[in-house]
Amino acid sequence: MLTIYPCNLCPRQCGVHRDIALGWCRSGSKMHINTWQLHHGEEPVISGIQGSGTIFFSHCNLRCVYCQNFPISQGGLGSDYTVEEVADIMLQLQDAGAHNINLVTPTHFSAQLQQCIISAKAHGLSIPIVWNTSSYERPKVLAELEGLVDIYLADLRYCDGRISDRYSAAPDYPPVARAAIREMMRQVGNLKIDDNGMARRGVLIRLLMLPGNINHVEKSLQWIADELGPTTPVSLLAQYYPAGEACLHPELNRGITAEEYAIATDKLEELGMTEGFVQEVAMSPEWTPDFVQKEKK
Repeated sequence: MLTIYPCNLCPRQCGVHRDIALGWCRSGSKMHINTWQLHHGEEPVISGIQGSGTIFFSHCNLRCVYCQNFPISQGGLGSDYTVEEVADIMLQLQDAGAHNINLVTPTHFSAQLQQCIISAKAHGLSIPIVWNTSSYERPKVLAELEGLVDIYLADLRYCDGRISDRYSAAPDYPPVARAAIREMMRQVGNLKIDDNGMARRGVLIRLLMLPGNINHVEKSLQWIADELGPTTPVSLLAQYYPAGEACLHPELNRGITAEEYAIATDKLEELGMTEGFVQEVAMSPEWTPDFVQKEKK
């Protein structure tokens, strides 16, 4: 079983005893959750008609200055929950009709969530578990989740450590994320869709284009095609808007353009990558959505 004493769950391996102090991720031993809900904003194979049973965890092991969940990931908006309480939330979401249980930013709570999933399954949880991650993960830790996680919804944000250091405080992100995605693929393989059009198992890789394509999405697509194969499903995200502290970085303080997004779609065509999702490009809103904390009863 995974443990947080001392904590080595993520690539930072800060070694903190999280029962007495906070880790690099600013988390203690209890899971900190902002909200949970039936969410309809994921890819169609995840949200479906009834919604994805999404649990938004507070804090993060990255420091993305443009994070669209900034009040949650960096501000820590939320409340503490025990393993038993989170397992019960999973069952409540299943009873509400969720297609899956979608764990958003789960990495720094991997040990606790391992126990939650085991407990929830023992009490009747039967829908897929989605691990919705930045991919800043340790393959050794992911291996401990084999058989518990059905779907990896995995970001591939950077191919250049200088860029990942500047905007996410993680200079080692590119090799770390690539190793993590290889482990995810080893466990569950390419995305498998059932007769109702819903994902049941596998990996879907998300690529968020930043303004000016400063994260060079086309290079990440090239890596995917070369290392994992051109049939690997990808989701090209055009939804960037300047959230969090993006306003402090002039190059990030705007949405992306159709011309920039075309760099990625043209690369998909060049590589023969036809599996996955693209979005319509619209100028991103110049506002940050309000995040509300679900009050713990």
